[in-house]
Amino acid sequence: MVTASELQQGMVVRIEGQTYRVLSVEAKAAAAKLGGVVKAELSNVITGRLWEARFRPQERLEDLPVERRNMEFLFREGDTCTFMDPNNFEQVEVPGEMLGRAADFLQSGSAVPLEFFEGRPISAVLPDIVEARVVHTAPPSHSQQDSAWKEATLENGVSIRVPLFIAPDERVRVDLRTGRYMERVHNDRKRIA
Repeated sequence: MVTASELQQGMVVRIEGQTYRVLSVEAKAAAAKLGGVVKAELSNVITGRLWEARFRPQERLEDLPVERRNMEFLFREGDTCTFMDPNNFEQVEVPGEMLGRAADFLQSGSAVPLEFFEGRPISAVLPDIVEARVVHTAPPSHSQQDSAWKEATLENGVSIRVPLFIAPDERVRVDLRTGRYMERVHNDRKRIA
């Protein structure tokens, strides 16, 4: 059992027989005679339905154990991604919507931590930023305009907008939260003097 004031993002709790994952938590301090309040955005583990709940800070909630396992991404078929546990070779199918934009950037063989509750995958721990290679874009041009962009297709087939100076076969960093270009990846080569 935990109190509402101890809630943290990523926890799994049971409320009135339903299982929820905590997406975000915001605590408001008490003002005058009013008691404090803890606002939490919750996602039902089974239905995916969102709920913005309010609790008194000392309200007790049942916290549930979540198992985290490193899984290896195998392939994507339609809207389902298949992962394998490298220890026992057990395969698990995960809906693409659970992974969000990251599903487009997963490469076969990459390790992804998955969180399980009662044997079912409920979330994936994914990076906010990924690297990808540009396979098709217009030739680079060095313009004085910093705000000029062009279309580029990445190695996974995703199209994004990149600055004019990006050339084909360059690697770029993409923010998975927004799906936007962040920066060019520089190959740091140490010079031997």
